[in-house]
Amino acid sequence: MSTETKPRRRLRRWILWALAALLLVLVVAAVGFLLWANTPNPVMPEGLEGLQSTMWVEVTTSKAGWLVFTPLQRPNIDTGFIFYPGVRVDPRAYAPPIREIARAGYLVVIVPMPLNMAVLDHNAANRVMAAFPDIERWAVGGHSLGGMAATQFVAENPGAVQGLALWAPHPGADLSTYSIPTTVIYGTRDGLLSRDTIEGERARLPADTIWVPIEGGNHAQFGYYGDQAGDNPAQIGRWAQQEQVIAGTIALLEQIKEQTDNDIIPGP
Repeated sequence: MSTETKPRRRLRRWILWALAALLLVLVVAAVGFLLWANTPNPVMPEGLEGLQSTMWVEVTTSKAGWLVFTPLQRPNIDTGFIFYPGVRVDPRAYAPPIREIARAGYLVVIVPMPLNMAVLDHNAANRVMAAFPDIERWAVGGHSLGGMAATQFVAENPGAVQGLALWAPHPGADLSTYSIPTTVIYGTRDGLLSRDTIEGERARLPADTIWVPIEGGNHAQFGYYGDQAGDNPAQIGRWAQQEQVIAGTIALLEQIKEQTDNDIIPGP
């Protein structure tokens, strides 16, 4: 005969029910997160148009799922750009500006991320570089949290890339003691990246970082995925904003293409 008292049995049942309820909440939360992460903001029709090859750029999808933009008019390229999308943004949404960057003569690769979050695979650039051994110089960058992941890659892989292009980045790794050509492009109407955040980032990036403010630009217009919750309305057209993004990024690529010393120099 069991010697367990009724209060103890009730307590045990209560604990089991509490654990079961907690497990159910965790399962529901996990399922909800997976559904949320795997339903990115839909790409606009204009974004899909950027996936079309032209006489200047061939657009392909690699076996790994990367979107590869290969310039056709300058086949002897030696400089490439690896781009990390923003969180929950369809990678195809960046195709129009990325294709224009490739048109300037640079191989560009957009890397889709697990659960649409670059922070889950910030070292993806290593695989891209291994797949294109003919490229001698690389820049890495990204939009929003993709930019944050790019800074983490640079911090963990010093010397792997020769440039960093950040589009409206969230705060990332501390690179203040690094010597690497860096460009930060941001909109003055960005509702997800405050001016205080931008100012705070200055202390975390190389001292000679180039800052490119886009007057009237916001957060969502760096790509073609519509509006974004929490963002401010832009006071400039989407393509007008992206023309400045393209120009700033190409300027960085031109800089690293011309440099003779390709080493990133970490501080002490």
